[in-house]
Amino acid sequence: MVSSKDRVLTTHVGSLPRPDYLLELAFAKDRHESYDSDALNESLKVAVSDIVKQQIESGIDIVNDGEMSKINYATYVKERVSGFEGEDQARVYGSDLAAFPEYLERLFEAGGIGKMSRPVCTGPIKYQGHSAVQKDIENLKSAVDGRNVSGSFLNAASPGVVSLFLGNTYYGSHEEYIWKLAEEMKTEYDLITSAGILLQIDAPDLAMGRHIQFGDEDFSVFRKAAELHIEALNFATRDCPPESIRLHLCWGNYDGPHHHDVPLVDIIDLVFKARPQAISFEGANPRHEQEWKVWRDAGVPDDKVLIPGVINSTSNYIEHPELVADRICRFAEFVGRERVVAGTDCGMSTSAGFPKVDPNIGWAKYAAMFEGAQLASKRLWA
Repeated sequence: MVSSKDRVLTTHVGSLPRPDYLLELAFAKDRHESYDSDALNESLKVAVSDIVKQQIESGIDIVNDGEMSKINYATYVKERVSGFEGEDQARVYGSDLAAFPEYLERLFEAGGIGKMSRPVCTGPIKYQGHSAVQKDIENLKSAVDGRNVSGSFLNAASPGVVSLFLGNTYYGSHEEYIWKLAEEMKTEYDLITSAGILLQIDAPDLAMGRHIQFGDEDFSVFRKAAELHIEALNFATRDCPPESIRLHLCWGNYDGPHHHDVPLVDIIDLVFKARPQAISFEGANPRHEQEWKVWRDAGVPDDKVLIPGVINSTSNYIEHPELVADRICRFAEFVGRERVVAGTDCGMSTSAGFPKVDPNIGWAKYAAMFEGAQLASKRLWA
């Protein structure tokens, strides 16, 4: 994991707003409509270069490709893994939204999830996305070449979050499905880390899965599934050095009530069992900010690096840099200043074409994070 010995570094979770010239081609591909593949590839190169430049200008030290090649952070897997030929999975939503049906409809309409294909697994799973991930690697490497960045990362979906958005009717059990996903997604994980790029595993299933995938089950059923998901993830990343991996923990990047979110204290012991050295998590929204105390009291293992969200990813408020600095320093006080990287609660546009905040405001929020990190650095290295 990239760290600094003289200042607090900044990063973000991954997804960023895709430009209009890319969206038209991306949606045509997702809908299996006619599109120009050469034009798409060229548009991706330009988009990644532009988004890296914009991250740098906003003060991001550890940058990524903005997930320009992905229609969604999880459902993109259907394009890289065989077996997903079934009808679209029934809409999934959190149990927290069940009591607010009118808001639920508005949220899904605005969020774009219903506009993207989410086919169920109906056949044998086999990874076939080698060329796609290689293009992601090449585009990111080209974009950072000659530019002043501290590091770069690429996102990949965890086996568990794939199972949440892309259901299964082929494999005999959830456990069998998860292990097969882990076996095949290993290829993508290995390709990214062997290219010298940090791998971020997006694993909302470890938290969001409680009120979405297992909302009607007893907590013990969810916890057993979370343990399975971590075991499968550790298996899939067994050849990736822990210091080359970040894990993103998330309760769902949507502006909802979230009153059914599983408390961090109930899962933190499981999270610490995951192999990735760095843990990215929500720390700025009003449902989870207070859980900094849980991290403090849990005794973060000495080999872990924390990437707390210091910017709320679903609010158009621009955080004050002093508040950002306060949030950073809370964690530095109990894990050490060199083991904290400032991050965001989640991505700016987890689904292509549907940013969670106004993009211009989003970049201003990232700039505020940079200012806050500078203030925190002055305090911590005073």
